[in-house]
Amino acid sequence: MLATRLLTVALALPLFLAALFLLPRTGWVLCLLPALLLGAREWGSLAGYERPGAWTYAGVTAAAAAALAYVGHSEGMPSPLQLVAYGTGTAFWLVLAPFWLRAQWHVRGPALAVAGWIVLIPMWLALVEMQSIAPVLLAFLGVVWIADTAAYLAGRQWGRHKLAPSISPGKTWEGVAGAAAGVFIYYALLQGFVDNPHPALSGVEGALLFAILLGLSIEGDLFESWIKRQAGVKDSGRLLPGHGGVLDRIDGLTATLPIVALCVHYLR
Repeated sequence: MLATRLLTVALALPLFLAALFLLPRTGWVLCLLPALLLGAREWGSLAGYERPGAWTYAGVTAAAAAALAYVGHSEGMPSPLQLVAYGTGTAFWLVLAPFWLRAQWHVRGPALAVAGWIVLIPMWLALVEMQSIAPVLLAFLGVVWIADTAAYLAGRQWGRHKLAPSISPGKTWEGVAGAAAGVFIYYALLQGFVDNPHPALSGVEGALLFAILLGLSIEGDLFESWIKRQAGVKDSGRLLPGHGGVLDRIDGLTATLPIVALCVHYLR
């Protein structure tokens, strides 16, 4: 499984980086739209919609996200509607999602479909808009990727104490510790060897934001695990060998990128 995961990353990551740094904005939007479409289709299936309904939901989601990417767009500056989307996503993950997980709410149908818009669209908009500061975006993506990888490796090696067995039996407190250690080392390396291009990546603000992102990335993983558990599936899809579906790969990003986009905007 680990070898398969690494092979998938080795194939996908260079393509992602090339698109991030080389494509013009419209090309970047067109590159990201299929991923949003597929992720939304997976969410529609988890919400209980049959195949036609899931694809319809995905189409509406992609159309709404694309419209938000261009309505009121100003180079390097989020529009008021985009700030509302980021704020809504941030509030969802900081306030509602913890209660959702604690109470283990069983939600499907239209209510879960609406939640899917709040989960997916702000994340996608953040990816689109932060292309203009691609090194900053990549630095924040690294937080989630490193936390996920370190948690996976530490959990495999030392995992004994379950983090949330009724939600995701495979996740352990040892994995959380590994993720925290990985993010701490990553932050220290950024401070020591990289000229930080943005205040959100350094100082007290950067340290606090990295700590918040660590917690949110774990929360995003747990939240998607709970949605899959109530739908009775192990993975959201089978598109990415070793990872599952699109949602399985972006669960940490859905919870972290909205607050990243807000902090990058207000801490310029």
